[in-house]
Amino acid sequence: MTPYKSALITGASSGIGRALAEALAAPGVTLHLGGRDAARLEAAAAACRARGAVALPMAVDATDAAGMAAWIAGAGRLDLVVANAGVSGGTGIGGGETAAQTREIFAVNVDGVFNTALPALEVMAGQDVGAGGKRGTIAVVASIAALLPTPGAPAYGASKAAVDAWTVARARSAAAAGIQMTSICPGFIRTPMTAPNPYRMPGLMEADAAAGFILRGLARGRARVVFPWWMGLAARIVGLLPFGQRLMASQPGKGALPDRG
Repeated sequence: MTPYKSALITGASSGIGRALAEALAAPGVTLHLGGRDAARLEAAAAACRARGAVALPMAVDATDAAGMAAWIAGAGRLDLVVANAGVSGGTGIGGGETAAQTREIFAVNVDGVFNTALPALEVMAGQDVGAGGKRGTIAVVASIAALLPTPGAPAYGASKAAVDAWTVARARSAAAAGIQMTSICPGFIRTPMTAPNPYRMPGLMEADAAAGFILRGLARGRARVVFPWWMGLAARIVGLLPFGQRLMASQPGKGALPDRG
């Protein structure tokens, strides 16, 4: 049984966001589901309702600071907030990312996280202590790419490194206020974001399996959850080796910027 009676998830219309929503869905649970694609979002909400949850979809853009703040402030008590909305992109080694791609990726992956986590911190600070002695939990979805610079998708890796470092560093002061903050660093997950990747993806995992790893990591109260563990370890080692960047540069780049839904 989930310890979260109320949760808010961005990027909930597909991939990890939808898988988390369905994993949390149960009678007595209220889910606030955010995303840009209203039709896909309603489909996700319907799947959660079929499991007995109250699912409230909201068409909202994570880069809209005012809109996000209003949505989060109006949601009532929140036991869990997941800043999951994100985009990837890249044009391969040599061509490089365009200026527009770089700005779009940082706007969603960094500003979008802040637009979610900062209002959530304010809301949770005013909540009573609940289950587990916490006022709430905030999970930020980063990536194993945060642990290793990736020449094939520099803005993506850098944006994820930024939110991972911020979340882990902020976790201590948040804990003093009774709020858990956790950075989630998954490897390759089978989602619309990874579908265009023109290369082999070691450890490729289904989204529902990833949701399980995330919820178990949150239950343990960790500041960072990395999975699969061996891929996180490999990323750390390659990043330290003198030839690490040459090895990464030999890999194909990511495809075009996908629709973030």
